[in-house]
Amino acid sequence: MQTQFDKLLDFPCQQTFKVMGVADEKLPDQVINCLQNHAPGDYSPSVKPSSKGNYHSLSISVRVTSKEHMETIYTELSKLELVRVVL
Repeated sequence: MQTQFDKLLDFPCQQTFKVMGVADEKLPDQVINCLQNHAPGDYSPSVKPSSKGNYHSLSISVRVTSKEHMETIYTELSKLELVRVVL
């Protein structure tokens, strides 16, 4: 992944990840479990349903320590079955 996070951010810092995925009650747990593997912490994402209710958007703040750490989190969240987009 070729990003310029290191030029835009001062690490360590808090970064809000927005995860959009299928409207499934397991989505928040899968996202939190993934984050616990890469950035252990106490997470409580905000969840918003789409207008038709087919998708959920989760916003979750994570402490990232480096460009590589941030890229790893993006990559691993994107691999989750219920996830469609990570911003």
